[in-house]
Amino acid sequence: MILGTGIDIIEVARVVGAVERFGDRFLARVLLPDEIAYCRSHARPGPHVAARFAAKEAISKAFGTGIGSHLGWQDMEIRRRESGEPYVVLHGKGADLMKARGAVHVHISLSHTEHSAAAVAILEGAAP
Repeated sequence: MILGTGIDIIEVARVVGAVERFGDRFLARVLLPDEIAYCRSHARPGPHVAARFAAKEAISKAFGTGIGSHLGWQDMEIRRRESGEPYVVLHGKGADLMKARGAVHVHISLSHTEHSAAAVAILEGAAP
């Protein structure tokens, strides 16, 4: 059963600009250490950072909370399977929110180009 959906799109240049202005402080606010390492492993980390930013926004929309007191940047992590498929790991408030909503899985899909990054999240729950 689908409990919520979320979508987000962002311009890569906007994220790259934030990284250039605020550096590691911005990255550490939005991403977890393994996410930062993954993004930095690419010659052009900007699209990968932007995709994770969009993913976390989409997840927060699927929960219906947005980013804020109920769900923070550090409560969500985007990982990759060996196949390259992204998946979501929730920490802290994210895990608590998942349980409170009766959700069993967060599906995520990411896409990016040189100029834009997008993500779609689907919050799945058990059938009533």
